[in-house]
Amino acid sequence: MFMIRRGPLLRCLPRSGGIPSQLPRTRPLSTSVPTPRPRTRRPIRTTLLLTSTLSLGALTLTLYTDAKTCPSPPFQLASPNASTTTESESRAQIPLSRLLRTYFVYGLISIPTLVDHAPGILDALLKVPLLGNVVEGVVRGTFFEHFVGGETAHGAYPLLSDLRNENKGVLFAYSVEVDEEEAAGAEHHGQVKGEGDAQPVHKRIVNEMIRSIDVAADFEDGLGGGSTGRRTWVAVKLTALLPRIQALQNLSLHLIQTRPTLHPAVPFPGTPLSSDLALLDARTSEGSPLTSEDVKDLKELYDDLNRICTRAKERGVRVILDAEYSWYQPAIDAFGHAMMERFNKLPEERGWVTRWYPGSTPTEEMGVQPLVYVTYQAYLRRTPTHLAHSLTLAREKGYALGVKLVRGAYHPHELAAHATISPTSSSTPLSISPEPYPPVHPSKPDTDACYNECAAVLVRAIADDVLSSPTSSPRPPRIGVLFGTHNWTSSELVLGELVKNGLAREEGAEGDRKGTLTIPPQVAERFTFGQLYGMSDSLTNYLVGRTKSTTPCVIKYVPYGALVEVMPYLSRRAIENKSVLGDGGATRERKEAAALIWKRMFGGIGL
Repeated sequence: MFMIRRGPLLRCLPRSGGIPSQLPRTRPLSTSVPTPRPRTRRPIRTTLLLTSTLSLGALTLTLYTDAKTCPSPPFQLASPNASTTTESESRAQIPLSRLLRTYFVYGLISIPTLVDHAPGILDALLKVPLLGNVVEGVVRGTFFEHFVGGETAHGAYPLLSDLRNENKGVLFAYSVEVDEEEAAGAEHHGQVKGEGDAQPVHKRIVNEMIRSIDVAADFEDGLGGGSTGRRTWVAVKLTALLPRIQALQNLSLHLIQTRPTLHPAVPFPGTPLSSDLALLDARTSEGSPLTSEDVKDLKELYDDLNRICTRAKERGVRVILDAEYSWYQPAIDAFGHAMMERFNKLPEERGWVTRWYPGSTPTEEMGVQPLVYVTYQAYLRRTPTHLAHSLTLAREKGYALGVKLVRGAYHPHELAAHATISPTSSSTPLSISPEPYPPVHPSKPDTDACYNECAAVLVRAIADDVLSSPTSSPRPPRIGVLFGTHNWTSSELVLGELVKNGLAREEGAEGDRKGTLTIPPQVAERFTFGQLYGMSDSLTNYLVGRTKSTTPCVIKYVPYGALVEVMPYLSRRAIENKSVLGDGGATRERKEAAALIWKRMFGGIGL
């Protein structure tokens, strides 16, 4: 018998000895050695899996570390209001996607070098074909969604409703800002086509700000409230309302050179006088920095501001004039004073009878008061004396003083601009200060001290106004204050001053935990807190839970506009988180988001 080896063919046969229906294919004979097939898929897959696992692990570890080290709020409530959304309830309603976005945004903002170069990096990337579209999509889905209410006024309407459901008002702002090149004196860009002829950009912005007033008023009317207690306001930036913003700087320089010296002296950029805008009715004198074209543009600005404020008065919407760079501020102060003197005028100084019609109140007869507010920046060295002068001037001229007190958002720019005044500098200085020292305080602690000092003065002014008004026939408010702050200590100081001056009653305090402050209606008309949308939500929710009144005592500054229009605003938000908030503001926001994410996903870690 033949001996058959168990070769390849035999191994294909079944053990029972049967023949398979299909034999395996045989390869053609070849004398060359076959090239081994590359085995790349498994290593690539393994590498990707390993990289993804390590990245996820690193992210989880970072998230855990941030959540574990999240600082507790400086102040806590003893018993949150039953009538308002508590902080824990408000946080529980935040979608996980929004928390993740917050963590991503503040993670980037926490990197100082990236923040410093962000405007230049974004400008360069957005100009690259295809890549620019990707970058724009990322910015839109992160920073834009986080800090901006929408692209249009009506598009932000749902956000207004959501915030009011949380007992928060809104300071509504069409967010067009002057970028670095415009700050150096560049003109606004070209024309925008309207329904008929091409429309100048600044005119379109004026019309848009009037539209925002109508949206704010329609929202308040839909709530069924009267003229009092309205908590949807509108912000206005003067630099956006001119074809050439150089006119504002020239007017500021003219005012600095011609204003009489006051006693006590007010440091740069000075303080307004009623005569500041008289030059609009006169010919420019020889040697003045103002040109005839400047005067023409400034007259047009005055008319447009009157249009805006007239519409605001008709619809019962407060108007806030935002502060800007110090080289524009003397002119902005002048226009702000002029608008307050006209639209905040009190009845007794106009010869009106002070006896009101039966069943009416002063605010119902006059609408909201003050109607126009101007912004006071605590980082300016002038602010305490400037504020004292403003209080005196308002009493003398018989108008209600509207004050928005903030720390300030341009500190790095102010220091850099003042440095170019040096005789050794070859560049044209932006700063117009005649003083050797920068107009801003050198450090944040100095700014904090100035803010707290001014806040205490303003609360006392509110107390003097409320307590001196007869209860039988109350006067319209002679002062209104918006405390714009992201600082817990300053917020607690203001609340303490309200109690100290008899403007609020605290109930339910337990040990170190704070009680609820009941705010009477006449105080609520004169007093408001404000924080920027997308920032300091924990402080906002704390203040909402801490105050109890018939109208919201806390509002959020909500900008809106197309992405290209709000890019300067977004850049400044990043810088403001790093420099103005201080004390690790961006880091705190990131860690608070991390703690909420971890709790939502894993149930907490014993924080």
